[in-house]
Amino acid sequence: MEPERAENENVEEVEEDDQYINEEEVYLEVEEDGDHPMEEDEFGEGEGEGEGEGGEDIVYEDNSIQHFPNHGKSVFAVATHPRAPLAASGGEDDLGYIWDYTTGEEIVKLTGHTDSVSSVAFSADGERIASGGMDGKVRVWRRRGKEDFKTWEFLTELQGPDEVTFLKWHPKGSVLLAGGNDGTVWLWQLPSGNTMQVFAGHAASVTCGDFTPDGKRIITADEDGHLMFWDPRNPTPVFKLTPSDARFDLGTITSVAVNHASTLAVVGGASGGVRVISLSKGDVVGALGGHKEDDSVEAIIFVDLAGAGQVGTGGVCVTAATDGKACIWDLSTMRLRATMEHDDAITALLNFPHPKSHLIVSASADKSLKTWDARTGTLVREHKGHHGPVLAAALSYEGQVVVTGGDDGVCLVFAAE
Repeated sequence: MEPERAENENVEEVEEDDQYINEEEVYLEVEEDGDHPMEEDEFGEGEGEGEGEGGEDIVYEDNSIQHFPNHGKSVFAVATHPRAPLAASGGEDDLGYIWDYTTGEEIVKLTGHTDSVSSVAFSADGERIASGGMDGKVRVWRRRGKEDFKTWEFLTELQGPDEVTFLKWHPKGSVLLAGGNDGTVWLWQLPSGNTMQVFAGHAASVTCGDFTPDGKRIITADEDGHLMFWDPRNPTPVFKLTPSDARFDLGTITSVAVNHASTLAVVGGASGGVRVISLSKGDVVGALGGHKEDDSVEAIIFVDLAGAGQVGTGGVCVTAATDGKACIWDLSTMRLRATMEHDDAITALLNFPHPKSHLIVSASADKSLKTWDARTGTLVREHKGHHGPVLAAALSYEGQVVVTGGDDGVCLVFAAE
């Protein structure tokens, strides 16, 4: 079907003289060189109780500061508002919620889905929220009135893929991006709900994707190991990388992140491999070998250790996998800086805003989260309270708290450091 198109004034033109990574940067394969995990401190200001398989009592440490138990079933997605103390969550109960993370109060129930809500996302200005589900529905609400952030109304339901795999808002404008398990990628403009573009280059489920931080391009990846880089106004990719290039073969691509300068992407796969991609050349310029083979790389973030945004080449990124390891990489040298560890798979990574941009948070299937200093890999604080794997996490807009969603059906709030 030919998509309806609208003029997008929010997606900026790419300038001729955009600076990208150093042309002398060459492909370099890096293996882990014996770095050891940092020693961990123990925390735990509170306790909770549960019952084990044999009926015995299990004592759970709990240093959370707020609970939101309304889902009752697994929580797959959480997001935080960019300007107000609000969180959104979506789960296996086919519902989403907006709630106040300072009080645990429910603000609004996001209804209308007929299957699990797998994605929730606030727009950059905080005026809208989108939910995406395994039913293929993308539903959008908007804030009503200007006095507070506690009154929301349903805006529209968007036509999209068979099943939503991710939702991302444009970093500056009211443009929404969604990936689908049918291989399509959709782009809409709000509040009109007009379809701006349907990208149909993938032949398998689109597992991850995002806008570049400058808002000028889109990057997506799929279950068959293909990576595509798009101009939002063109249904043909700027470039694509496939497993036919042995240097890029990652199996299913499970995670992708782009640096602050929008010049470099780091891509992780189910095979445990990580590749560094020049977005100007459309080519592999590095391979990072810190994770075990066949341990899926589940999360990647860039970290601004300079405090003013990484510019030019390189930068620092963190990769995390089902082997329970998070590896900090210096991309200017393609060398491993430090390794951090959980007792089970790491499911999410978060980076703090300036002036705490050296801090990161990891969430894990071991039921805990940890705050780390990315300059050294030192553990700052451990967060406990979930009775099952932590499936999603988001940092508040000021970096004060971490909001989480768990397989135990509960959302928790923790002091971030």
